[in-house]
Amino acid sequence: MTAELPAAPTPEHRPTERIFHGDTVVDPFEWMRDKTDPEVIAHLEAENAYADARTAHLDGLRAALVEEFVGHTQETDLSVPVRRGDWWYITRTTAGDDYPKFTRVADAGALPQVEPGVMLEGEQVLLDAQAEAAGAEFYSLGGLAPSPDHTLFASAVDTAGDERFTLRVTDIASGEVIDEAVTGTGYGLAFSADQEWLFYARVDDAWRQHQIWRHRIGSTASEDVLVIEEPDERFMIGFDRSRDGSTLVIQAGSTSTTEAWTLDLTDPTSAPVPAGGRRDGVDYALEHAGDRLLVVHNDGHQGFALAQAPLDAPHQWEELLVAADGERLLAVEAFAGFVALELRSGGLASVRLIPRAADGSLLVAEAADLTHGGELDTVELDTNPNWDQTTVRYQLTSMLTPPTVAEREVATGESSVLRVTPVPNYDPSLYVERREWATAEDGTAIPLSVVARRDVAADGTAPGYLYGYGSYEVSIDPSFVPTRLSLLDRGVVIAIAHVRGGGEMGRDWYEHGKLLEKKNSFSDFVAAAAHLTDSGLVAAGRLGAEGRSAGGLLMGGIANLAPERFRAVIAGVPFVDALTTILDPSLPLTVGEWEEWGDPLHDAEVYAYMKEYTPYENITAVEYPAIFASTSLNDTRVFFVEPAKWVARLRETVTSDQAERPILFRCEMVAGHGGRSGRYRKWEQRADELAWLLDQLGASERV
Repeated sequence: MTAELPAAPTPEHRPTERIFHGDTVVDPFEWMRDKTDPEVIAHLEAENAYADARTAHLDGLRAALVEEFVGHTQETDLSVPVRRGDWWYITRTTAGDDYPKFTRVADAGALPQVEPGVMLEGEQVLLDAQAEAAGAEFYSLGGLAPSPDHTLFASAVDTAGDERFTLRVTDIASGEVIDEAVTGTGYGLAFSADQEWLFYARVDDAWRQHQIWRHRIGSTASEDVLVIEEPDERFMIGFDRSRDGSTLVIQAGSTSTTEAWTLDLTDPTSAPVPAGGRRDGVDYALEHAGDRLLVVHNDGHQGFALAQAPLDAPHQWEELLVAADGERLLAVEAFAGFVALELRSGGLASVRLIPRAADGSLLVAEAADLTHGGELDTVELDTNPNWDQTTVRYQLTSMLTPPTVAEREVATGESSVLRVTPVPNYDPSLYVERREWATAEDGTAIPLSVVARRDVAADGTAPGYLYGYGSYEVSIDPSFVPTRLSLLDRGVVIAIAHVRGGGEMGRDWYEHGKLLEKKNSFSDFVAAAAHLTDSGLVAAGRLGAEGRSAGGLLMGGIANLAPERFRAVIAGVPFVDALTTILDPSLPLTVGEWEEWGDPLHDAEVYAYMKEYTPYENITAVEYPAIFASTSLNDTRVFFVEPAKWVARLRETVTSDQAERPILFRCEMVAGHGGRSGRYRKWEQRADELAWLLDQLGASERV
């Protein structure tokens, strides 16, 4: 059989020297960076053909997985209607369609009784994304917004995967597109109060969102006016419309520092007003609360604090609430009668409701948390667009709880469930979820979220799957992912390792997994893997791992650090050539990333530290796990060249039998950082990855 295996692509060595801090590195594969080079495209296509050939025997399993994914999905479905003004807005999906319809129906005084696949009398289609995407290989929406009087509807569309959008404004009554003059925008769009203007963001050549512009609807883009520009390359800028519609809140932020401005939407041609200033290391989020500003900040508080400030003196922060031990305050949303504070407590996401008195002040002593008591419950705010609403919607999920939309009456504290996402062919009683703790090298307790079938014994024989991320203070919270059922029903024990560098256990958790402590993320993940196998939850030779983007860096790091711990690794859009990227300030996002990884261009210590862990430069001639790397040609965040180079070096360096432990690479030729668009195409892509993993773990058959 081995003789029949196709030969892996072998790109030429074309040495390029990289010289920094007296250190010379010769890179044989840097030439593959240019996606306009026909030889590069030919190599990527050869890699895809090789991956096809090496996984051809999995066609049946891939098809079975897609069938299972579909079987766990109510294909014709809809969202809980959301009231905006005098309308209820609804998102509908239809069996066979990749993309949804966005509709609305007039408010008749109560939440409309809706059914999947059945349009209500008078229900209007605002955007049929399936029809819009016809003929496009990729389609993604970067924003949707009705105008203040609900006669216009704005959308932002990307058909390449590069996260640069075309804005479109539609007259709802006629269905006529009245404006699509603005192209190449970033994320975010907002109408002025008189809806004559639309605000949007632009990105620079490094894909840094650096400008906010104002566009008069119906005019040409050449007439647009620059509202504000962020010159510091460490900072990205964005905006939100306040819930009462009065104010545009603009915020520029780096990894550690923030500055904010407000702009009066009733006077849309006015200049932004500074609101909070910029102080190095002070990270804050501003919320316009009608008669005052609310601020969640870290000035003097590791876990952040909630403060308020007068509208006419936004720098005068008055402290209202400080995070308790083990808490991290995240963000605040303001309403006329209450505020909702998102936070982390005990490693889990939750929401705290604080009533407002008649004079608008916050009654902090009467705060109440939204809790449900599950060991792995994640509670987060849902869509709450109305300033005057007296209820708050939130979402509850866990690894076994499908997304559940609930509503709390703030005054009475009474909650009701509005909708549990239907999951056909799913019996939660067959499974069990729990928290486990691993011990890191330095003695730190590392939390794991674990789920498995109830009948899988912890006898050291089960296959396992361990997921991780560990960067940017991003938390990978327990949540229900229907595609995981296909792993669980094949006896796979699934775990999430909440490693340092993420935000699961608070700001301190993040601080000890970045810059010159980044290696903690890798060793924490290895400790989590050791816990799974040493405890008997997973067989030592049957553990797979996955991470994506910065989590792909984690995968490359753990493959180098402890290759014997893992049988197979999925690395999605992996940031595996980190040092090369962070040394080049002309590349997308690099300068802004220096606060996360350090600045190896100007700091020899950072250079030396990153060189010790960057995956591409630390591959050794030992037996490695099987590797499945994936990327997209148009990914702006992590260039395709990183996994392309990594895979080439892995193949020529590792000593493992690549007939048994293949190193595969797929490149989507029209897609972005998130891979393919459209739910069926995403399922096909996911089935490709999971079929390969199950085959490597010897877990292809359902139990």
